[in-house]
Amino acid sequence: MDRRGFFKTAAIGAISYAALKPTEAKAASDPRREQGSIIDLTLCDGCANLPTPACVGACRDKNANRFAAPDPKYLTDYWPQKRHEDWSNKRDVTSRLTPYNWTYVEKIEADGQTVFLPRRCMHCDDPACQKLCPFGVIGKSKEGAVSIDVDFCMGGSKCRDVCPWNIPQRQAGVGLYTKIAPKFMGGGAMYKCDMCADLLAGDQKPACERACPKNAIVFGEKAAMKAEAFRRAEKIGGYVYGASEGGGTSTFYVSKVAFEAIDKAIAAKKEGDKGFGRPQMPVGVESKLKGASALFAAAVIAPIAAAASAAISVYKGDKRD
Repeated sequence: MDRRGFFKTAAIGAISYAALKPTEAKAASDPRREQGSIIDLTLCDGCANLPTPACVGACRDKNANRFAAPDPKYLTDYWPQKRHEDWSNKRDVTSRLTPYNWTYVEKIEADGQTVFLPRRCMHCDDPACQKLCPFGVIGKSKEGAVSIDVDFCMGGSKCRDVCPWNIPQRQAGVGLYTKIAPKFMGGGAMYKCDMCADLLAGDQKPACERACPKNAIVFGEKAAMKAEAFRRAEKIGGYVYGASEGGGTSTFYVSKVAFEAIDKAIAAKKEGDKGFGRPQMPVGVESKLKGASALFAAAVIAPIAAAASAAISVYKGDKRD
């Protein structure tokens, strides 16, 4: 596809796409199989005796074969911007979320107490990322795991923008855009925790739970996990996070320290780095897809999304042939 062909495709596609609202497709989870998880902050000690927290190491080991392998010739700025996101030389970073590190544990001081805070995708009940993804590459399994199909992700990062916690992380130089129109669109692919969807589908426990030496991470039937989280919180006079945040999630944090204090401590520690791989925990945060803002977002991405969607269709057709 040459430059003229690209913009012709964009113009034609934008006419129809601009009139569309963000995808309203409901998640495909099955209430009978939905899984939830408890992350109990009263039990997590950050694996102080290990160089890397056990859950982090287990996640990295389990997913290493899926990590991005970018082609150096495509590690260029995102057109028309003057930047790109490349973590290929920082793959060993475990102190934040990256395309090569899908969970991490942060140590903070809040209300006079030390808190170790595992962070990863929350796996929302009604994922805003899934709704706004213009390429339809974000799905939800029967077990409730929200995942990104990196084989067809264009790296537009709208999923990160609309996520209440800015979870997905982008790696340049990899993905479908390198095969379609690397000079005109795309920025890589987005990566995040998928709740070990393959293991859950086989009735197995995710890697992080199996590795945790303190049993601070527990997966199970979602309604039971939610009820157990509130039972634990009531027993210690504590708090639950994730039951209503973002419209409800499959992840339930239990803490003796109020999450308002935890969020404030994170904000103070992360000044100048908020939302970039070290997410805060705003209490009562709602979905970012509300009313006019959602329609505006759809209109902004319409031209590029239309062109990319057309190109993806062509690519898939070529692959089938």
